[in-house]
Amino acid sequence: MKTIQKTAIALAASGLFATAAFAQSAPAAAPEAPEASPLTANVTVVSDYRYRGISQSNFKPAIQGGFDYAHESGLYIGNWNSSISWISDAAPATANTRVTAPIEMDFYGGIKKEFIGEGFASDFGVLQYYYPTSGLNVSGTQANPNTTELYAAQNFTFGAVTGFVKFSYSVSPIFGFANSTGSYYPDLTMNYDTGVWGLALNAHVGYQYVAGNVQGSTTGASNSSLYSFTDWKLGVTKDFGGGLSLSAAYIGTDAKKTGSTYNYSSPTGKNLGGSTGIVALTKTF
Repeated sequence: MKTIQKTAIALAASGLFATAAFAQSAPAAAPEAPEASPLTANVTVVSDYRYRGISQSNFKPAIQGGFDYAHESGLYIGNWNSSISWISDAAPATANTRVTAPIEMDFYGGIKKEFIGEGFASDFGVLQYYYPTSGLNVSGTQANPNTTELYAAQNFTFGAVTGFVKFSYSVSPIFGFANSTGSYYPDLTMNYDTGVWGLALNAHVGYQYVAGNVQGSTTGASNSSLYSFTDWKLGVTKDFGGGLSLSAAYIGTDAKKTGSTYNYSSPTGKNLGGSTGIVALTKTF
């Protein structure tokens, strides 16, 4: 599930116009800067794929990558993918079938423009999380993991501080929770460029509200009390130039237990939302 900070960056087109030299002694015109490509791509290797603070790869490394196309009008589309294990982990093999769902594929599109002013881009779009699966038996208490969210974000720049506030709203059941349409996720992400050695400090906090009721619950307990949680992250990113960066972060959630069992639990009973450190190496093209 892409964090998005998973949204495509709309690239503003700029034109450079050279003026003619009227004297033979006039200096040669500087070469025009290459026009930014509307198509960008990225690939990442991460020690643990955490989405909204919850491990999607059972604490194991993941490989990720995608591309974005941004038009000068502000319209954009993109795709992002990651190896995962959480669907297969949650539906272990039986005598007759084995659930396979090794990849998450995200497709998104929207418009991003600086309506307020320079450095304050507004972003509106739709995001489809798609999980190719086989052998998955969806029951009354489970839904197809495929999820559709609408989102609105406001980016901001104040000197060396950049970031965005964002609100995501599900128009389908969310990530396998039955009757969870209307779930939402507000979040805040901030970055501070230290100006030293290409280092930037990163901070994030968000709240995942899971709507709906748990079918078959004798207490009538709602997903909002059982499965909703706050996630956070503190980290640092090193920019090596040439599109290569290395990031390290400490990340966690307040995901709850039901009795002695974590509501987001690994096959061995570990808390998938437990606090941990992660590292990621990213190359953009």
